[in-house]
Amino acid sequence: MDFTGEEKILMMLYSPGDRPGLYQALGEMRGQLEHDEKELRALTDRVMEKLEQMTDEDFDQLDLYPDI
Repeated sequence: MDFTGEEKILMMLYSPGDRPGLYQALGEMRGQLEHDEKELRALTDRVMEKLEQMTDEDFDQLDLYPDI
């Protein structure tokens, strides 16, 4: 599964360390968005859709926090 740079940043900001937890955190954040935050809503929707399509094992293989 390929994630864009923006998607990875969103995931880094909200990830508690596992796929179900990230999905839940994004859903909670999405529910608090204002009507005019369309770009963030669309970004969140894309990430959530991709998370639904992957397994926990696939998520564990992601390198969300690369060495800098």
